[in-house]
Amino acid sequence: MGAVIRAESVSKRFYLHHNRTGSIKERFLGLFHARHRTERREFWALREVSLQIAAGESVGLVGRNGSGKSTLLKLIAGIYRPTSGQLLVRRDARIGSLIELGVGFHPELTGRENIYLNASIYGLERAQVDAIYDSVVDYAEIGPFMDEPIKNYSSGMVVRLAFAIAVHLDADVLLLDEIFAVGDAEFQRKCERTMQQFLERGKTILFVSHSADAVRQVCGRACVLSHGRLLFDGDVEEGLATYDALLAHEPPAVIDAALL
Repeated sequence: MGAVIRAESVSKRFYLHHNRTGSIKERFLGLFHARHRTERREFWALREVSLQIAAGESVGLVGRNGSGKSTLLKLIAGIYRPTSGQLLVRRDARIGSLIELGVGFHPELTGRENIYLNASIYGLERAQVDAIYDSVVDYAEIGPFMDEPIKNYSSGMVVRLAFAIAVHLDADVLLLDEIFAVGDAEFQRKCERTMQQFLERGKTILFVSHSADAVRQVCGRACVLSHGRLLFDGDVEEGLATYDALLAHEPPAVIDAALL
């Protein structure tokens, strides 16, 4: 099958600000005293990453916190733009994503309202959401709470609802970031079965996880990122061995992993 995603020497830079202040007094003092000035430095979350992912592949992205895994997913999702290089996604490919807990949800709205809001972000019209609504609720298994505001949900309930929406979008590509970090074992097994069915239909999965067992279960290929660079791309067991070696010998990235 042809490529659905292609990254060509993709790099992504962020600017990190230290001693940032909104105080007018501090800004004024910064004109005269260096210690009051906001410092800005570059941080390259990704450096010259090149890879190609075909339709029907399931690829595990592994690496330490701050290695650039989530940044790569956000580039593919269109949340970020590359600083340099090209990130190409097949024109007709619909992308479903579960990248950050609660993204696309409004905490003050109910679960019911958030299904319509979240699905509309992906381009579904109301009639299309009506058609999948009952299936989403049944899959999430949180029916009694659908008229409660999302802010009252546990993290596990939010993941259930978000994943249920993502897998009912008829997406061509699923971007999943640590979906097994919350939720019970039964729901994890349900997610794994769904992802296998998704792959059997020729769809594509990019899966970020620190769980070796989950990567083995879901993925047929592993990409190991280290300090923003693609260190390994290939067999799952070799990739996990490479990751284990990194854990043993490489210091973690000194960066706020939430940014990446």
